[in-house]
Amino acid sequence: MTDVPAVSTFSASGEDAITRTIELNIDSSTQNIVPSDFLEIYEIERTVAVIVEGNFKRIALQFPDELLCHSVPIYRLLKSKAGGGHDIYVLADTSYGSCCVDEVAAQHVDADLIVHYGHACLSQPSRLPVVYVFGKKSIDVDDCINQLSQNLATQLQQDTTNNSNNRHTILLRYDVGYSCHAGVITHRLESELQSLNARVLHDPLPTRLDPKTTVQSPQTPEQTGGESDEDSLTNVIIAYIGGESLNLTNLLMTHSHCEVYVYDPSTRSARLQSHRTNKLLMRRFAMVQRARDADVYGILVGTLGVTSYLPLIARVRKLLARAQKKSYTISVGKLNPAKLANFMEIECFILIACPENSVIDAKEFLRPIVTPFELEVALQAEGTWSGRYVLDFEKLLAGDSENDFGAATEDSGGDPDQPTFSLVTGKYRQAKRYGIEDNETPTEGKSAALTLRNQDGALSKLADSAAALFLHSRSFQGLEAKIGEDAPSVLEQGRSGIARGYSDDHS
Repeated sequence: MTDVPAVSTFSASGEDAITRTIELNIDSSTQNIVPSDFLEIYEIERTVAVIVEGNFKRIALQFPDELLCHSVPIYRLLKSKAGGGHDIYVLADTSYGSCCVDEVAAQHVDADLIVHYGHACLSQPSRLPVVYVFGKKSIDVDDCINQLSQNLATQLQQDTTNNSNNRHTILLRYDVGYSCHAGVITHRLESELQSLNARVLHDPLPTRLDPKTTVQSPQTPEQTGGESDEDSLTNVIIAYIGGESLNLTNLLMTHSHCEVYVYDPSTRSARLQSHRTNKLLMRRFAMVQRARDADVYGILVGTLGVTSYLPLIARVRKLLARAQKKSYTISVGKLNPAKLANFMEIECFILIACPENSVIDAKEFLRPIVTPFELEVALQAEGTWSGRYVLDFEKLLAGDSENDFGAATEDSGGDPDQPTFSLVTGKYRQAKRYGIEDNETPTEGKSAALTLRNQDGALSKLADSAAALFLHSRSFQGLEAKIGEDAPSVLEQGRSGIARGYSDDHS
């Protein structure tokens, strides 16, 4: 008698998912904090003062994954010092990125104040006031000043040789964990470079944001120098303090016209990083070209707490409708390739998220993921790009991103059925047109074309649905309904109870 194998050939036991090793990139500086330093590093006294003075009754503490181990001691300290009448909750898992304030999770406990710990994108909240506690990362200030001053002095001397009339400006940017050292570094760095006719600008980060308030400083974590002031400055050099991160990548792309020097406190080294900018922008331009070939777009909602995210979604829908493209709005929480692969009919995704999480490296994803600004570039008739890169919501809504190339999606006045050349495939393609008027004649390739409804050859006119067109293009369209051929089954009482013990279980 042949032994029956314990596991089927066509199914897995799932043991590999349980036993596999997961690599965690945890900041070592957060793991070396002892409980006696919590009062100072996590600013317990300042947080308690805000809670008591504002008479907040329900407070939500939001922690990133790497700081969850400190949540219980911080909770106990706040609870003991704030006294009675204040309910405190810990938000352990964020709906989207941990840098964003999770107003949705806070509303589940009816919170009236959020205390955000760790790294933050400083996006303007839309519903609840937020207190930020950045922590205090360690840094060798003397080494930082020496490394940056040496690199900046060399650059300033070269620029002075070429143009000695203009005064140079150095903008100090940094990871939010080093904000407690920014003032000292700014003062000492300006003293070191005073002989080279250079000034160092720095604006402190806000430690509290309230909804519907105007914040003068920019709201990305490293944009600590005024963005409006920077636009009017010349001979600008950026000095960034922090390690390799999405913040640095976005800083390089949004400031491609500036030289960027980076000091990494973990490696104690300073280097010029702006040489990476062209490669980063070329990679994003390749995404733009893939987006140009798309006719069906998915608008991914990547935030529910950033002010103006709803107007931006409405603007993206309007741009796509004007370009006669089909769009679907999708909210899937944290992104992963498996989730987005379920939407096979969508050819390109547009991510509406905070500036820090907007740029996604889509190598593992089936479809390209672009930002709203990249969509505007892709919808241009000629597909030109000046190299300017915009991630700020307010600038996009104000139309500032269109200043370089005019109205991105205005009708060029040409033949809408004219084929376009794809730089991705190297071939001409005929774009589908969605949202056409009823008096127009539907032709092949348009969303209102006639199509076979079933195997009997019946014809039906599809509605303006990209999903329906995609379904009819598939060889397998699901099980046959066989309406009227099978007799209906008799209704029976189903199981009742909970999964661990149904009422009809006899075990």
